[in-house]
Amino acid sequence: MTSSTGRPQLVATDLDGTLLGADGTVSARTRATLQAVEAAGIEIVFVTARPPRWLPGLAHCVGGHGRVVCLGGAAVWDLATGTALEVDGFADQDLRDLVADLRSAVPDVALAFERTDGPVFDPWFPRGETGLPTSVRAVPVEETLPDGGTPAPPGSPVGKLLAVRPQAAASVRPGDVQHGGTPGDAAQEEFFATVRAAVGHRAHLAFSGAAGMAELLAPHVTKDAALARWCDRRGVAASDVWAFGDMPNDLPMLRWAGRGIAVANAHPDVLAAADAVVGHHADDGVAAALEELLTRV
Repeated sequence: MTSSTGRPQLVATDLDGTLLGADGTVSARTRATLQAVEAAGIEIVFVTARPPRWLPGLAHCVGGHGRVVCLGGAAVWDLATGTALEVDGFADQDLRDLVADLRSAVPDVALAFERTDGPVFDPWFPRGETGLPTSVRAVPVEETLPDGGTPAPPGSPVGKLLAVRPQAAASVRPGDVQHGGTPGDAAQEEFFATVRAAVGHRAHLAFSGAAGMAELLAPHVTKDAALARWCDRRGVAASDVWAFGDMPNDLPMLRWAGRGIAVANAHPDVLAAADAVVGHHADDGVAAALEELLTRV
């Protein structure tokens, strides 16, 4: 539950489908509200599935600290310096085994690695991204892992393994959310079940809403775990945190926070679990809730 004053010390919010508009940008209203919340002494923290390369345009929205929990909790990124402060990913040999088992279970699966220093895609990965060098698609992803016992350079563990089902209906932009593939999508559910069976307890499957794509994190990596570490360093208790989200990968964070809040467009599982529901993300639902909070600060 929230602190006795009803005033959180920290607000954590997902981005795509939650804080950002339908076009993936921060509206003028939301930007002004975030600034007002920070000015009132309440810290704002973004907690997102996005990789670091999709974050620079948000630097003006994260207050004085300039830090973002990204890659679904696998990293904490410093926007000011463009560096990772914390990375928590897969061990190379574990990743090799996972890739081999996924290729065996899902022939022609398209895989990608997300690291804080950049992505690597299978050559046949859906081409939803632009502006990336062709070298990131040059070879199957497992060929980019260090050989034998050679350790990876500091800061370069794979934070997220992406798997796209063959013949996915739409091209996929890793880290993005297209809000497709709901539980009623039989093909997606079958794909997820196959992936779960292949990886077992060696990876955590996080669904952020990208149609046709399974997002795999190391078993101990979740948004709530990364947010809890951040709050512990700041001396903020879970009871003093409000968290906003829309998709199942936000559920651990919403349950951990003193007040877990869903936007109106959220996944049914999130709506059912939330302490409260605010307006649609396209209507600045998070901003409206925070504006109401400011009237009580």
